[in-house]
Amino acid sequence: MRTLIRWLDRTGRRISGIFEFCDDAACIFRLQWKRAPHDIRLSDGTSIRRGETVLYLHLWNEHIPPMGPEGPDLTWAVTLRRRLLLTLRQLARWVREGSYQNRVRAVGGALALLPEGEGGGKRLLERLGFEVFPYRGPWGRFGEFWENLYAWCLMWTYNPASVRHRPPHRLRRTEVWMSIQTLLERYG
Repeated sequence: MRTLIRWLDRTGRRISGIFEFCDDAACIFRLQWKRAPHDIRLSDGTSIRRGETVLYLHLWNEHIPPMGPEGPDLTWAVTLRRRLLLTLRQLARWVREGSYQNRVRAVGGALALLPEGEGGGKRLLERLGFEVFPYRGPWGRFGEFWENLYAWCLMWTYNPASVRHRPPHRLRRTEVWMSIQTLLERYG
């Protein structure tokens, strides 16, 4: 089953144009050029119109630090934070060196997180400079169920301990966005 999910993941990435912007084994995001799914207003004054080009973030599942059998612990959280910081610095460098700040004004995407109160994922993302919004999927709760099931299958495939005691129906999708200006100021 895991082999099938890996194949679906690879095939979906290729079809969707998801690409690796660096070759560091600690980088935890891949990217995709995409159109903003709706208007986005960020606290730094950046306004993204629906249909405007954005850089969409995708987790690089193979690079997420593996959890121990008991789930996330302090060592895992510190490792993940370090990888996020490294990835954001590499992303800022990639944007600056490619002069992509002239092409795109925001980076973000949809992530599956546990419900509020069950960890610091949301707080960590906010401390890193992301703004967290409720998910606004095109197919409502029905579509979110299938997206979460697929995310759960990816987690089960690449990091099995991460889904222990966490059924797919407990995942909640959320959107995270950061302006390119904020990315370059904080990590460039």
